[in-house]
Amino acid sequence: MNKLGGFRLDRRGVMAVVVASLVLAGCGSSPGESGDKVVAAAVDGQVEKPNLKLGFIKLTDMAPLAIAREKGFFADEGLNVTLEPQANWKVLLDGVIGGQLDGAHMLAGQPIAATIGYGTKANLIAPLSLDLNGNAITLSNRVWQEIKPSLPTEGGKVRHPISASALKPVVAKFEQQGKPFNMGMVFPVSTHNYELRYWLAAGGLNPGYYTPGDVGGTVSADVKLSVTPPPQMPATLEAGTIEGYCVGEPWNQAAVQKGIGVPVITDDQIWHDNPEKVLGLREDFAAKYPATTAALLRAIIKAQQWLDADNGANRAEAVKILSQPNYVGADEAVIAASMTGKFTFEKGDTRDAQGFNIFFDKFAGYPYYSDAIWYLTQMRRWGQIAEDKPDSWYFETAKAVYRPDLYLAAAGKLVKDGVIPAASVPETDGYRGEQGGFIDGITYDGHQPNAYLAKFKNGLKKGQKVSAAGVSGS
Repeated sequence: MNKLGGFRLDRRGVMAVVVASLVLAGCGSSPGESGDKVVAAAVDGQVEKPNLKLGFIKLTDMAPLAIAREKGFFADEGLNVTLEPQANWKVLLDGVIGGQLDGAHMLAGQPIAATIGYGTKANLIAPLSLDLNGNAITLSNRVWQEIKPSLPTEGGKVRHPISASALKPVVAKFEQQGKPFNMGMVFPVSTHNYELRYWLAAGGLNPGYYTPGDVGGTVSADVKLSVTPPPQMPATLEAGTIEGYCVGEPWNQAAVQKGIGVPVITDDQIWHDNPEKVLGLREDFAAKYPATTAALLRAIIKAQQWLDADNGANRAEAVKILSQPNYVGADEAVIAASMTGKFTFEKGDTRDAQGFNIFFDKFAGYPYYSDAIWYLTQMRRWGQIAEDKPDSWYFETAKAVYRPDLYLAAAGKLVKDGVIPAASVPETDGYRGEQGGFIDGITYDGHQPNAYLAKFKNGLKKGQKVSAAGVSGS
């Protein structure tokens, strides 16, 4: 009889589980208050739906899906999975909600936003986190050339991390010329949007606020942010429509290869080991097909382990797979530039970046409630959540969307079968401990979302609201 995270994983009912947790995930005590360990869902039986279609965007961090298919992990679990690239994040989201897709490589903010009714309303869940880190911010050559002379150096190279405060003179010059300083991100509820906003705000630049019904988020903005699909970022930068962007790989390294832009900071330098994409599913899919969901998660977890095995020994093979046109479709050299332990900031400045993509290590797959709460705090910080919410609302929302019980059901069987080590699954109440590693030095505790929001100099405070005229309230 094996144990995982303190819970027994035999099939005799000793483990305290409730099948109804597949449907009633939001019920019961608030996860921020109980302090109890998360219990695995009860899952057993044959796969109910062997033929699945999953969507993805052409980014390096879709790798667990590609590897699960190419290395036979889906097939080993009795699944026949088709992977279908999507034009943009909106099309992908609509495909999952409408049932054209059974699930998807999804922005972490998408199932959260859908559940609270921001942009669209649907009951989506995230039973697995796909990776940590993986994004960067790139500036156009002309902006880089303006700020580079003022940046501190060490060892003959620019010192990192680079603060957004370096952009202030450039943004001021644009304003004097009556022009907006535009930057791109991939979707209003994307990690990229919040990372870019976090970086700008930490450097003293206002990235703007959202008002009810406003998806632009440019009220009071020093830097105006707009949406561009990831593969189109380099071309949009080259056209001069934007002066920089935040995107996942390989589209920062593509700008380096094309000689049109310079990455200036990775998301790991904004928030060390931050959560990135998730596997997004409809809640009713998981309820109707529990064994299928567990099999799907097991296959992806095995792919995640393969990607991080032996200090990245499989990454070169992964690069070849991802370079295929049916997956990411970028040159091998561009994908390898960030996928194999290095990251190029500009030509001649390539640095070690062993943790740029983490898929399995550091509990990368576990869907922590505190990760979901961080996204919710940023939605509130910038006005996507229009009014104050009590801490309990954050806890309940996180528990409705992030489903570590489903993750543990899948991971538990893999531990029992000796596929993954028990130490690779955390013993937790669903929350990480207090986290540092943010570029502004602020620490984050998911148990205290409102106290966390109060720490920021830039962003909505308690009682404040946003209108087209600006921020008002206490």
